[in-house]
Amino acid sequence: MRRIGVLGGMSWESTAEYYRLLNEIAAERLGGLHSADLLVRSVDFADIEEMQAAGDWERAGVRLAEEAATLHAAGAEIIVLATNTMHKVAQAMEQAYGDRFLHLADTTAAAVKAAGVRRVGLLGTGFTMSQPFYADRLRGHGLDVAVPGAADQETVHRIIYEELCRGAFLDSSRQAYVEVIDRLVADGCEGVILGCTEIELLLPMESSGGVRLFPTTRLHCEAAVEAALSS
Repeated sequence: MRRIGVLGGMSWESTAEYYRLLNEIAAERLGGLHSADLLVRSVDFADIEEMQAAGDWERAGVRLAEEAATLHAAGAEIIVLATNTMHKVAQAMEQAYGDRFLHLADTTAAAVKAAGVRRVGLLGTGFTMSQPFYADRLRGHGLDVAVPGAADQETVHRIIYEELCRGAFLDSSRQAYVEVIDRLVADGCEGVILGCTEIELLLPMESSGGVRLFPTTRLHCEAAVEAALSS
């Protein structure tokens, strides 16, 4: 198994989920006492969030590219960026590592298409929903992508930063997300992408009211283990 490098800490709750899933999936694939061969670099999210809030994406991109380089230097053969939002600055890592860098939107799009879904809703941080970097990457795979209205985007974003990234998972917030999903379905969405790891921690798959949900973290981890086990 090739070594997987996880660049995380954005938030640490999401990185813990990556660690759990990568090991569980590797154990399922390999059996016995096997687990994943992993390196994890977990940054201080407060630093990154300050750059996000200031719109200083260039500096954030330089910082994350430097951190990815430490994983590569330590022997990581596959690099995963354990955050949807920060794929806004993933270009430097793509250029440096080619197909050894697994872009989260690409692995998600592949799963959506394999499920036969064409029009899909996208949930995530306000950056992920309102800016084109993620939705356009999905559209490049032939998907029709819809995002919630402005008020719903504000609700989804607030819950992520004020609650989920701080380890708070409230029933009232879970219900609010279900209602946002219902409105996306009413808008013609056949499925909904959970484009933020923390949303997967809040929203069980059975809370979807029957619509197909695409958990980006699990899909990313499955792709990473598959790549690590390939020649």
